[in-house]
Amino acid sequence: MLKKHSLLGVMVLTLCINTSFAAVSAEEASQLGNTLTPLGGEMAGNAAGTIPAWTGGLTVAPAGYQKGQHHIDPFADEQPLFTITKANLNQYKANLSAGQIALFETYPNTYQIPVYKTHRTAAAPQWVYSNTKYNAQHAKLENNGNSFSDAKGGTPFPITDNAVEMIWNHIARYRGVYGVRNAAEAVVQRNGSYSLVAAQQEILFKFYENQGQVNNADNILFYYLSFVKSPARLAGGAVLVHETLDQDKSMRQAWAYNAGQRRVRRAPNLSYDAPIAASEGIRTADSTDMYNGSPDRYHWKVIGKKELYIPYNNYKITSPDVSYKELLQPGHINSALTRNELHRVWVIEGTLQDNARHVYSKRRFYLDEDSWQIVLADEYDSRGELWKVSVAYLKSYYELPAIWTALDVFYDLQSRRYHVQNLDNEESGTIDYSQAAPDDNYFKPAALRRRGVR
Repeated sequence: MLKKHSLLGVMVLTLCINTSFAAVSAEEASQLGNTLTPLGGEMAGNAAGTIPAWTGGLTVAPAGYQKGQHHIDPFADEQPLFTITKANLNQYKANLSAGQIALFETYPNTYQIPVYKTHRTAAAPQWVYSNTKYNAQHAKLENNGNSFSDAKGGTPFPITDNAVEMIWNHIARYRGVYGVRNAAEAVVQRNGSYSLVAAQQEILFKFYENQGQVNNADNILFYYLSFVKSPARLAGGAVLVHETLDQDKSMRQAWAYNAGQRRVRRAPNLSYDAPIAASEGIRTADSTDMYNGSPDRYHWKVIGKKELYIPYNNYKITSPDVSYKELLQPGHINSALTRNELHRVWVIEGTLQDNARHVYSKRRFYLDEDSWQIVLADEYDSRGELWKVSVAYLKSYYELPAIWTALDVFYDLQSRRYHVQNLDNEESGTIDYSQAAPDDNYFKPAALRRRGVR
């Protein structure tokens, strides 16, 4: 199979995860930074001129920005080119996902998609680009797609037509090295009521900690630690996750700390379709961050590449000038505050294997070609009906630089409730990357109780 991008039509490629895929040649890798962006997107714009060429992304913060504070919107003066509503939906359906269309059908009077000028702001540090080019020629899938090897801290498979490789590109994408965030999450009920759970979150991306290292000896992709600050009945509780790179060698390890009992316990079921309690079951463990963990329960295929109106450069929805009350509306977040742009996405689909169990019989993911971030996810129930729509409202973290989510929102079309993560409008700032990364002992289970007592 030729591993190159194509602009000619929509190509359906059924790819079994137990097939061996070789790295690309040096000649093919030379496309990175030339006809392809350094992370593997198409450098050129589209024929219509509605998607511009990539010219380096957004790498300089606006004047006055300080690390850790709420992001200043570099496009604050721009106005929507047009707004998609239920009334004009048919005109734009070809550039929308099934999930977006379903949100219009579910909330015809309130849901909208304001469309702005497209800015290809995706970028990463030069060392990530260099490592990505190395990976293109060396990285390979292992263990039936449950891991990859011979990769440095960068996109593992920047030149690929393999759906499983694309999933790993999303899971292992660059989002800084160490960050500390104070944020809240909420389940918004059908009538618009909600309760906030606030926490301090810390994440250390071990895959990127040593810029020149090939993988890591302890098999850790990242450490994640979250301590609940409020409400009072939950305060002090914590979750610690060790996410592994080789899912066959060692599955994810997780621990929970109960502040009332002052006990640390293993959380062995924090994977696949285990319901997340804070989301009232709306979000499954593996839909956190749009998708995470082993891809082994699905048959994956590439549907093709498509131009879609997707959330991009969303600064307004996390602005301190927007209150949670204004943002969190019945049915969906206040979509008038969102920013959407026309971008190319890879479309991949997973169908549940006959011998596997999961609440989702099918999943369709839409990955931003410039960052490999899953921006939209359509999730189907056992009857084959669209059940949930997950949306990552992307923005550029220009202080890194990197594309990551401003908010992750998980819409349950059947119950008409939704769950929101990463709310920071009313917090002290956004994720802070300026602090020095702690050593590995900081993320050990034994440290959970000591910190919880304090």
